[in-house]
Amino acid sequence: MQAADEDSNVGDDADEVRRRITELQIEHRDLDQAIAQLGERNGCDELQLRRLKKRKLLIKDAITRLEMGLVPDIPA
Repeated sequence: MQAADEDSNVGDDADEVRRRITELQIEHRDLDQAIAQLGERNGCDELQLRRLKKRKLLIKDAITRLEMGLVPDIPA
């Protein structure tokens, strides 16, 4: 019976990871729009633009790590 409980927990964990990936993808898309809008302005704040771009890269890296965690290990 314990193995069935562990399988259920693994499924719950995977669902939680997928939910987090979706949240990060939304934030990434929102940052992309904010960067585009800020870049269109004359005399935009370059520091703010760099910070947004850095945050966007960090989010992309987090998404990639989470997605890699969902892929089962392939035995050698």
